[in-house]
Amino acid sequence: MVIPVHDVNPVSRTPWVTHALIAANVLVFLLMPGLSGSVAGDSNLAQLCHLQAFLDHYAAVPQELIHHQLPRLVPTGDVGVGARGAGCVVGPPTYDKSPPLSVLTAMFLHGGWLHLLGNMLFLLIFGNNVEDRMGHVRYALFYVACGYAASYGFALFNADSADPLIGASGAIAGVLGAYLVLYPKARVWVLVPFLVFLPLRLPAWLVLGFWFVLQAVYSSGEGVSGVGTVAYAAHIVGFLAGMLLAWPLKPGTPPPPEPRGLLFGRRARPRHTW
Repeated sequence: MVIPVHDVNPVSRTPWVTHALIAANVLVFLLMPGLSGSVAGDSNLAQLCHLQAFLDHYAAVPQELIHHQLPRLVPTGDVGVGARGAGCVVGPPTYDKSPPLSVLTAMFLHGGWLHLLGNMLFLLIFGNNVEDRMGHVRYALFYVACGYAASYGFALFNADSADPLIGASGAIAGVLGAYLVLYPKARVWVLVPFLVFLPLRLPAWLVLGFWFVLQAVYSSGEGVSGVGTVAYAAHIVGFLAGMLLAWPLKPGTPPPPEPRGLLFGRRARPRHTW
């Protein structure tokens, strides 16, 4: 997998929505119960039970989205001791959960630092240009629409799954799909792991096309969602939704600047002609 670090595609306005989304995702992650211990590697059972109860409340669950069947028993966040030893206590839910609204809240939940930082890196690099082209309000609506499309698309393929679906990956996949449609020839600096991290400057169509192919390959296996697993089918649906929604904007999109010079290593800097 290549790691994008920067794109050669300036913007004409400050991407306030992209910055706000990144800030909101980071803030929610820091406030999520139970994650502080898991990040430090010293999670105890009480923290894990608290986190499980939190996710069952605010994460999207495919079974709930498709069948509108809410469980009669959910984790309460407490720890109890039964015949098999200590575990998380379950009981009737003390809250009213809206499955459609859980899709929105789930977009701001992440299962770990790598999950969060990977998503925010892609959003930071590619989101600013899509927001610049769409405008702030339309971009915000576009982001949410792609997230919903990704979650419900994944749920259709996993209608009986009770595993929580969390993360901004589906919405951000939509941003990547829109970028591919609007700026396929934009140059993107990436790091390619080949013995060492090799810096390359590649066209966006190659970087994002390769990313999409990887998601399709991975999703051919048994893709399930939850903390520690990846919902690749949601990435695919979100990506395609982003492409479709951005397609009407393609004819009026100005092309990105074409950098001169070689496309590899330090020599990829523009050449100066005297």
